[in-house]
Amino acid sequence: MSAVLPPPTPLQRDPAWQGRVFWLVAAVLLLWPLLVITEFKPWLLWDPESRKVMGNFLSDFFPPAHDAEFLQLIAKETWRTVAMATAGIALALVLAIPLTLLGTSALSVSQLSGKMAWMPSVLRQAIRWLLIVLRSVPELVWALVFVRVVGLGPTAGVLAIALTYAGMLGKVYTEILESGEAHATQSLMRNGTGRLQAFFYGLLPQNAAELTSYTVYRWECAIRSSAVLGFVGAGGLGQQLDNSMKMFKGSEVATLLLVFMLLVWLADKASSWLRRELG
Repeated sequence: MSAVLPPPTPLQRDPAWQGRVFWLVAAVLLLWPLLVITEFKPWLLWDPESRKVMGNFLSDFFPPAHDAEFLQLIAKETWRTVAMATAGIALALVLAIPLTLLGTSALSVSQLSGKMAWMPSVLRQAIRWLLIVLRSVPELVWALVFVRVVGLGPTAGVLAIALTYAGMLGKVYTEILESGEAHATQSLMRNGTGRLQAFFYGLLPQNAAELTSYTVYRWECAIRSSAVLGFVGAGGLGQQLDNSMKMFKGSEVATLLLVFMLLVWLADKASSWLRRELG
């Protein structure tokens, strides 16, 4: 009795391979001109002269600077960096919260009748444009402006973080409040409650966790930004890092980079803990 052989298995082929190949080719054709425009030439890193300069610079990193006087200076600048970020976020909240309350359509009394009146509509649109302007200018540019106005130091960094982050916080706060359930808020205002009372008893309770989480996240980002702002004279770790790099002191640069990484790690841990406790 002869054994019955199973029919041959047809070759397996991905039915979507043509689409994947098309999008891969399209991505290459799109990215290639962008790389040419930006003069992206990573092979220059392997040029003998470039490798020599890089090697000499990196060799100065070891051992990192650890003398008592320098570590004391780093501790002071680290605290100044954290203070700059915290003060900047606090000032940003002072600007963002009123703009959020004025720009949130859920708190519009005229909208209770079905359509917002033209005057509140124009006001809210103007506030949204103001938030766009504030967040569209990077904090580094604001810092360059304020360094020339108020001089070198953390004040320029605090003001730069405050303006940029006020725009970011105001935009996201408005979106969070308008995406939530507005029935309770509208019911309160229909019964004669003021806008602030409607906000505190209607909108805020259901969105408090999300608002707090985003605020803490922005504080963490502000710590990173405050270190970068030092490169334009706004004080903190960034300014000390810029000075050490200009003096070709690789050992000090290594210590500063280690401290900065430790600071970012601690900020991330503190941010996670605050979200967990406040959430």
